[in-house]
Amino acid sequence: MVRKVNEDACLNRAEDGLWAVADGMGGHAAGDVASGRIIKELAAADASDGLSSTATDIERRLIRLNLELRELASSENMSTIGSTVAALLLAGKFGMCIWTGDSRVYRVRNGQIEQLSQDHAFVEDLVEKGILSREDAAGHPQSNLVTRAVGAQDHLKLDMEIFDLQDDDIFVLCSDGLDKELSEQEIAAATLSHAPDAISQELVNLALARGARDNVTVASVTVVAQQRQSATAGNPAADDEVKELQREADEDTGARTDFSRLACNTNPSPILDDEAVTVRRRDLPPGDTSKD
Repeated sequence: MVRKVNEDACLNRAEDGLWAVADGMGGHAAGDVASGRIIKELAAADASDGLSSTATDIERRLIRLNLELRELASSENMSTIGSTVAALLLAGKFGMCIWTGDSRVYRVRNGQIEQLSQDHAFVEDLVEKGILSREDAAGHPQSNLVTRAVGAQDHLKLDMEIFDLQDDDIFVLCSDGLDKELSEQEIAAATLSHAPDAISQELVNLALARGARDNVTVASVTVVAQQRQSATAGNPAADDEVKELQREADEDTGARTDFSRLACNTNPSPILDDEAVTVRRRDLPPGDTSKD
């Protein structure tokens, strides 16, 4: 059958250093409602005071929306009204991704691609436990089963990854409609062989050419200029990590321009205990001794 509704949604707030992709949960009613409301909340998030305050506001908004979607599903006699989300924030010398579910954030740096987010999915758990190989995971019959999403459970769990920025970093945010069709190597090759303003559409086109079993949404962000000052990172307590990084980022007087583009497939092909936030740090300057 062909999906009658595109359950993907996306956000481009390049002027504020904020981008996002949301993917309404396939197989559940009103997935497009959930993804649309996530993007609406992120569009209204306060991004005026750097990474720390922006991340805090996004967390607050998504936790509140999670409860609202749970109540809506109950009132409509639906099991779940939910959506994954992956967001990217850039400020000063640092960036952060925030996600829940299996929408992804990739980074291409020095010709190498790395998935910064980690899928909250049943098969990913099996891979992490050594029960399933990475190769076998792609064709697993339950590969679409996510273990976290906004609206999926009473208590929302978000992951956050903090990292440094380098000149020419390319970030790709996508719904799982992209990684179902393209390997990481193919995604990297497309980003490296196209101009920044053509990357997103090229990736969508490649997925469509493969048959696109699901909606495909891609946002690409390229760091095209970054003047740096030397800095080191300390080792603050977990709940102070983002604030510490933001203080350092505020000291950076260099200029940075982000070039971003969005591409959405709006004509999909046939498809056969309290909130917890995990914060990790990656690629920070020498002197940082924190552990994942």
